[in-house]
Amino acid sequence: MMKKSMLALASATVFASSLAQAAIQEGTDYTVLSKSIPQLQQNKVEVLEFFSYSCVHCYHLDPILLKHSKSFAADTYLRTEHVVWDPSMLGLARIAAAVNASGTKYQANPAIFNGMFEQKANLGDPETFKSWAAKQTSFDSAKVLAAFNSVNNPIDAKRMQDLTAQNGIDATPMLIVGGKYRVKMRDFNQGMQVVDELIAKVRQERGMQAAAPRVAPKSIGAAIAKSANR
Repeated sequence: MMKKSMLALASATVFASSLAQAAIQEGTDYTVLSKSIPQLQQNKVEVLEFFSYSCVHCYHLDPILLKHSKSFAADTYLRTEHVVWDPSMLGLARIAAAVNASGTKYQANPAIFNGMFEQKANLGDPETFKSWAAKQTSFDSAKVLAAFNSVNNPIDAKRMQDLTAQNGIDATPMLIVGGKYRVKMRDFNQGMQVVDELIAKVRQERGMQAAAPRVAPKSIGAAIAKSANR
């Protein structure tokens, strides 16, 4: 995980047991937040990720999490918020806000992470990002740039900064289910299993009926991104 102090990479571990054979346990697979985080949609189960485009662990988790979120039932949605530990991170938070607002997470995130870690582009600088984004073809760059240049974009980034501070978010990636359960990830596949079991736990606690699988739209592209980012 990337901590506030930007610690070096932790070595990967292998999860040997199967959660299909043993129920998740508090303290081992998840912890309960001392202060819950309000969901954006109260009638559904929220899977909230705090992440950073500068976090290499987020880079590796992103394709796994986005793919896994496509299997969420209709009563569950993925929400992503960029951490802002200091003002220098507001540029990246603005990118995340633009991606969220334009509904292009599935197309844009792979390119943005690639730009950061493979191309070594300083995308946290607004002018560099705008120049870089204008050249991209793997996502709707015009839509992302329109959102990035909107009046609301800096406001959304500042909201992410406030959210980071108010909830004491000190590491990334961090997954929180139902606004109250923080996933303890020993590896990413185990983490996805814990997410699924916590979704079921929240659903049971709230007396929600078992939800039907999400129906994928017939068209691809923006329709998929919009549905997945609800």
